[in-house]
Amino acid sequence: MADTQEMTATPRGQVNPLLRAWQTPFETPPFADIAPEHFLPAFEQAFADHAAEIAAITHDPSAPDFANTITALERSGKLLSRVSAVFHDLVSAHSNPALLEIDKEVSLRMARHWNPIMMNAVLFGRIALLHDNRAALALTPEQLRLLERTYTRFHRSGAGLDEAAKARMAEINERLAHLGTTFGHHLLGDEQDWFMELGEADRDGLSDSFVAAAKSAAEERGMAGKAIVTLSRSSVEPFLKTSNRRELREKVYKAFIARGDNNNANDNSEIIVEILKLREESARLLGYPTFAAYRLEDSMAKTPQAVRSLLERVWKPARARALADRDALQELVAEEGGNFALAPWDWRYYSEKLRQRRANFDDAAIKPYLALDHMIEAAFDCATRLFGVTFAERKDIPVWHPDVRVWEVKDAAGKHKALFYGDYFARPSKRSGAWMTSLRDQQKLDGDIAPLIINVCNFSKGADGEPSLLSPDDARTLFHEFGHGLHGMLSDVTYPSLSGTSVFTDFVELPSQLYEHWQEQPQVLRQFARHYQTGEPLPDDLLKRFIAARKFNQGFATVEFVSSALIDLEFHTQPASASRDVRAFERAELEKIGMPAEISLRHRPQQFGHIFSGDHYASGYYSYMWSEVMDADAFGAFEEAGDIFDSAVAKRLHDDIYSSGGSRDPEDAYVAFRGREPEPDALLRRRGLLETPEAA
Repeated sequence: MADTQEMTATPRGQVNPLLRAWQTPFETPPFADIAPEHFLPAFEQAFADHAAEIAAITHDPSAPDFANTITALERSGKLLSRVSAVFHDLVSAHSNPALLEIDKEVSLRMARHWNPIMMNAVLFGRIALLHDNRAALALTPEQLRLLERTYTRFHRSGAGLDEAAKARMAEINERLAHLGTTFGHHLLGDEQDWFMELGEADRDGLSDSFVAAAKSAAEERGMAGKAIVTLSRSSVEPFLKTSNRRELREKVYKAFIARGDNNNANDNSEIIVEILKLREESARLLGYPTFAAYRLEDSMAKTPQAVRSLLERVWKPARARALADRDALQELVAEEGGNFALAPWDWRYYSEKLRQRRANFDDAAIKPYLALDHMIEAAFDCATRLFGVTFAERKDIPVWHPDVRVWEVKDAAGKHKALFYGDYFARPSKRSGAWMTSLRDQQKLDGDIAPLIINVCNFSKGADGEPSLLSPDDARTLFHEFGHGLHGMLSDVTYPSLSGTSVFTDFVELPSQLYEHWQEQPQVLRQFARHYQTGEPLPDDLLKRFIAARKFNQGFATVEFVSSALIDLEFHTQPASASRDVRAFERAELEKIGMPAEISLRHRPQQFGHIFSGDHYASGYYSYMWSEVMDADAFGAFEEAGDIFDSAVAKRLHDDIYSSGGSRDPEDAYVAFRGREPEPDALLRRRGLLETPEAA
């Protein structure tokens, strides 16, 4: 295969960099050498190689055994994994029109490649035979888990269907791949097209750091000397919190919630209707009444009823808190002489004023102490103290954009463990949000393969050499994504399919959300929250006010999340015909749950990339809250030990949660760490929702 790769030339005549051995430190992708035109030929080669490998496994004349079937499957598709990882990193984090055009082709080709593999009756027969006889195979616990997950994956993909159903399932998968890609492109298009310029008179109430970031955003768009608000959440939310210009807040808010819903070429409503119809059909082909029933069977929650039960348990106290806060905000409007009803674009603004009054705290006071570099140091230091890993920046690793930084990660013995890439700043070529992904996953099947882990965020960049200053939410996001990163970096499994974050969706958020707890601990903030100009540590008085204010506005935060999770569940439990008019469906569902008119969904349907730009979180947006039940309870283990870095608890956390990947059942993993199942009220306690609204 190596000879074939070396001979494969690109359209320009040189050897395709995606198809040659990478002569870079740690065999990392040589991004400077890779151009859009390299991807389609590389994918062609990767598809061909993988198809040949699958054919060899399928037609092996030997009787099926673990080595010639399951292990062989794990070894297959290495080139495809390598090319895909680089491509999808660039499409998400540093796209251009050429890449986005190729993405349409690749998503379709990927579906056409995987359909015949995942529905291969002969291959599934080999897997099923092993699965039926698994008790007699003398497998290790990890091998048994891999066999069970492989069988489940093929079975749930339709490998057991008749030929007519398989053919229809293949058509559905291809169409869904196209629709999911288009949904994401539409959303990116709306986000790239819109900005609002801020003249001098438009900056009333905005902090110096916000204006500096707005100038930096303008420069990114070739508008040097100007200042703009973009549709990045890190631009929109601080503007809504601090701008004294109500009419501008309304303009920004309406643009933000209308992404993908503007009746223009980027409108996603029709795409949603078709996606839901096809998901419903695919679930029924597989014998499930709804897509949610299909999706949730292979999760910790198991059923839509279990998900609804959790969400409704949280919804009631959260809504009560939000309504009490709404009344207090309306009083504040009246007190200031405002002759208007509180609107959604007012909530964050007046909530900040109310927080200053009740807790004597606002984000602007603490932001100068939350410089990005200091928070990165804090995240690293907590990992060192918990798990013994160390981080050293490397300047010799190729990156996809000059802003990207890379650190080498070593274990406590000084052995190379991983590379960690941090891509922190918003830019027009990057989709919104924050995420963790990988360029290579950890495994030990063929040698000790170290992972290449990526965190991508959309923080505002400081202008004129000033550091990027984070809001408390930004700092929490940084720790959240780094928690996912640690899940990938600390992975210690043999098989690629079980590596790192390859776990149930409603378990994958546990390592990330749990890690957020360390960001808000007084001893961490005292060490790393230092004023970006003077270097002075965070004053104790401000620290106490920050901690006291943490539970403030939790009614709002919980309502905007839980409402989105409920809408996701309703989209996938009700018949697809019920949501033929997406906007009407949204209105009806919000009315049904009593959604306060002054709060909107965290993700309106047309911009809900979690569930429609691909299906990873479809019927699964609740997962963040399911995991929060565990993370709130799990941090209690450190609190009970009297030390947030207790070595015995940290070792259990490492061994049972962070390093085990998908090699064990998540419920067993959690109980092994905690000694019992999670206590659900820990979530309500953490959010301050067990108290009466007046007491909060």
